[in-house]
Amino acid sequence: MQAWLAEHPPHVIADELARQDAVTAVLLFRLLDKDRALAVFEELDPPDQQNVLSGLRDQAFRDVVEEMDPDDRARLLGEAPAKFAQRVLAGLSAKERAMTAALLGYPQGAVGRYMSPETVLLRRTATVEQALARVRARGADAETVYTLPVVDDQRRLAGVVALRDLVLADPDRPVSDLVDPEVPRVQATDEAEAAARLMQDANLIDLPVVDSEDRVVGILTIDDAIEIISEADTEDIARQSATTPWPGHYMSVSVAQLARSRVVWLLLLIVAATLTVNVLQVFEGELHQVTALALFIPLLVGTGGNAGAQAATAAVRALAVGEVRTGDVLRVAWRECRVGLLLGTMLAVVALAIGSLLVGVDIAITVAVSLVVICAWAAMIGSTMPLLARKLGIDPAVISAPLVTTLVDATGLIIYFLTARVVLGL
Repeated sequence: MQAWLAEHPPHVIADELARQDAVTAVLLFRLLDKDRALAVFEELDPPDQQNVLSGLRDQAFRDVVEEMDPDDRARLLGEAPAKFAQRVLAGLSAKERAMTAALLGYPQGAVGRYMSPETVLLRRTATVEQALARVRARGADAETVYTLPVVDDQRRLAGVVALRDLVLADPDRPVSDLVDPEVPRVQATDEAEAAARLMQDANLIDLPVVDSEDRVVGILTIDDAIEIISEADTEDIARQSATTPWPGHYMSVSVAQLARSRVVWLLLLIVAATLTVNVLQVFEGELHQVTALALFIPLLVGTGGNAGAQAATAAVRALAVGEVRTGDVLRVAWRECRVGLLLGTMLAVVALAIGSLLVGVDIAITVAVSLVVICAWAAMIGSTMPLLARKLGIDPAVISAPLVTTLVDATGLIIYFLTARVVLGL
């Protein structure tokens, strides 16, 4: 096993540790030398870090938590039980404890929880030579020096300068000549996901974080931004598939935990599915008169549910990346209504041809017309529900594809039977 650990990079070892139970993960972790152990530990997710730390003796425990970056430590403690958090804080030096406590003072999900407070700040009045000397003196303690915030005498952000520009510039040139004053910035209390998406959209590797008075308090790095986006996307995918996110690696999560993450939504969907039963009871007379109508219920219900799920998924994704806003709800509804009409028309042509051969023209026309209306209705409902949820302060991902499908099933049947009454004269 030691030979395998020596041959593989830290991220591969971390993935293997995450697949193991807590006892085995700790035993494997202890086989690593100190530097390699720290590199592997940084690659683990917070729940897996907690499992490893819980199995370490006091000195090894203190060595690991002391070497962690403050933002990684704050993320670990934000998801840990109080007793474990107290043990971590007690094992830190005064300096590291103060930085960690400062980050934990920001709201859960705020960018302040993810930023690095260890940042090299440059004075705008300094020369390039003075700035490079400061980078050499302070850079070893900073998480990144590729992008350097430039501040005034009150520590307010004046802009940023790239290390590359400093290295290539004349030593006597003022830093103020190299500053980019238009750099985006975020406040420490802003939502972390929004800050990470901003970095993605603006192609930034670092993003300055300021307080309410525009004073620099830290910097958000690209590796943390990627983790934020990955966590948000993972949560959205889980919610869209009608589950709740689970902590830790899939292979190390117990069967009971996986079941708990799914059962609540399944119970809710069962309750919602009773709408379909009620609709069938209301239109029971129509089914008795024309039993052939029942043959196409699975086709219509399935098609409408799929169309609604497609629209809901597209809307949640567009919201997440900032391509649509809640104020666009009417435009999105009209756009998806037309998409649904086009899709429904194409499907109706196929249904009309097949239905005419199987059950006759009248019922085939009923099915074809219903398909057009149901697809338009499903696409419109599926796309607008996430936007309305966001407007009400609800996570749009909660409007999952299975929920939209269940609701569209019931309303689609109403459309089908009302169309049958008109076309067939029932």
